[in-house]
Amino acid sequence: MPGADRNDQEIRANRDRHASPSGSDLMDEQQEHGPAGPLAGFTVGVTAARRADELIALLRRRGAAVVHGPALRIVPLADDTELLAATKELIAHAPDVVVATTAIGFRGWVEAAEGWGYGEDLLAVLRDVELLARGPKVKGAVRAAGLTESWSPGSESMAEVLDRLLAEGVDGRRIALQLHGEPLPGFVEALTAGGAEVVGVPVYRWMPPEDTGPLDRLLDAILSGGLDAVTFTSAPAAASLFARAAEKGVRDRLVAALRHDVLSVCVGPVTALPLQAEGIDTRAPERFRLGPLVQLLCTELPARSRVLPVAGHRVEVRGHAVLVDGVLRPVPPAGMALLGLLARRPGWVVSRADLLRALPGAGRDEHAVETAMARLRSALGTPKLIQTVVKRGYRLSLDATPDTTYDG
Repeated sequence: MPGADRNDQEIRANRDRHASPSGSDLMDEQQEHGPAGPLAGFTVGVTAARRADELIALLRRRGAAVVHGPALRIVPLADDTELLAATKELIAHAPDVVVATTAIGFRGWVEAAEGWGYGEDLLAVLRDVELLARGPKVKGAVRAAGLTESWSPGSESMAEVLDRLLAEGVDGRRIALQLHGEPLPGFVEALTAGGAEVVGVPVYRWMPPEDTGPLDRLLDAILSGGLDAVTFTSAPAAASLFARAAEKGVRDRLVAALRHDVLSVCVGPVTALPLQAEGIDTRAPERFRLGPLVQLLCTELPARSRVLPVAGHRVEVRGHAVLVDGVLRPVPPAGMALLGLLARRPGWVVSRADLLRALPGAGRDEHAVETAMARLRSALGTPKLIQTVVKRGYRLSLDATPDTTYDG
């Protein structure tokens, strides 16, 4: 497929750029001048291990800066003794039904069986059972293995798979379920209650990352306000992030940040469960895919930014940059701190003392405000956006409208 080839090239081109950026590195990821992408000026956290390259490439293509902190690692299939044991058991005692839930998992299962010398035996069993494939990607993996699925739901929903099995009747039937690292609330319980024997096939297992450095940097970025959104593509990744925060003694702070400051976007409702259990609002696309997840971010994040008419210009304040008339203007952290406070009081004079308190680590010298303000004006490229009010402070030169009010 030409589109897939282009995507693979994009992934390879970006692979060496996936170290977690911070500070000025975040600005370096953005185009300094010119038309901005829908995510330009925003910083997005990625917790994924599997398919992280693809997600990061999609985000960067739309202008986002990315902080990647894999919350999990995947046990290689060929090294997984649990999968080997399950495969040998199913070959010896064939099930009545096999439910394939993910394309990568099904392909990996077949490839691992071939590596162990059980490939043909496994395929022979799968040819003779009722093989259900959850969605078109799984169906493609099934057919690539030379098999034909018995049925696949149009909705890609495990709930629809469950409804079909229960409608057929499961009493006395042996059902093999390809597990994929996600919880399946009520699925196994409903089959068992209906009289089925359920055999789990753990095609890959999630484990904590061996190197927690990138995850810790992601966690620090969430707590320090360095992220506008964080993405989750599996429930275990969310659970792992909370577990790591608990180890560092910052779990409550993490929950508070995700409740109030940082947008949590999940690939689907099952992935969102650990977050929702903490009272965290989440967003998920209608189609549980990476592309729709990124498109959702392209809608949600710009909608949260402040847009103001200032000195005849359209000024949009984003996470770590500003759009002036649609042109991206990266701004240093100190400048963003000042501009954020001015934007929260548009048109009103903000004192140097208040601006000093907003500066990170500025101390007591109000001269730091003047220095940071000069750099901010230079970064914006339009000095008249911010007006100096002698002996009082600074304010945004907000354009007058019928409901505009100033403090003098």
